[in-house]
Amino acid sequence: MSVQSMPPEYSQPEVQDSLSPAKTRQILEVALLTTQEPLPVSELRKLFNNELSAAVLANLLEEIREQWRDSGIELVTVASGWRFQTKAEMQPYLERLTPQKAPRYSRAILETLAIIAYRQPVTRGDIEEIRGVGVSSSILKTLVARGWIEAVGHRNVPGKPELFATTAHFLDDLNLRSIEELPPLEEMKSLLESGSENEHLPLEQPEASGH
Repeated sequence: MSVQSMPPEYSQPEVQDSLSPAKTRQILEVALLTTQEPLPVSELRKLFNNELSAAVLANLLEEIREQWRDSGIELVTVASGWRFQTKAEMQPYLERLTPQKAPRYSRAILETLAIIAYRQPVTRGDIEEIRGVGVSSSILKTLVARGWIEAVGHRNVPGKPELFATTAHFLDDLNLRSIEELPPLEEMKSLLESGSENEHLPLEQPEASGH
């Protein structure tokens, strides 16, 4: 008489019961090192069947951050979650392997981005009033395609114009966790230049930004 094998759900051990803090940190490191996008704690909890609290994972992530402090790679938190990235001082060496021509954006595009970032949510009409010139649809489409702005609603006025605001991706590129961390406008250029994708963007202060 043959012996039937146990179903997989009964033969698998409860891995969470045997995980040490060191092993848990290793799992977190692997997940963060092999993903291309930042991972929030809510996603990282899925690695452990949601059996570890957000507070426990946050403490372990801080320990990992400290472990990598003297490395050329750092663990940071941005708007979308946690991610590993190369330190800024390492990038010039890496660019020797894969030289890339950084995209350049027009003054009009960057002025529009700055106005949206510091006055959001704003309509196209608001932007035109501040800049003193018209805003072409191509400018807004470029910023939407780049993932830096999105329509977040409509203003309750005749015509119901779209309201635009910056995205979490925009904050991720600036290594920021929230819009409240935006620096003074004059520092925006240096932040963009040291962003995660190292795209050197010439940002000039809008002529009538009010900041």
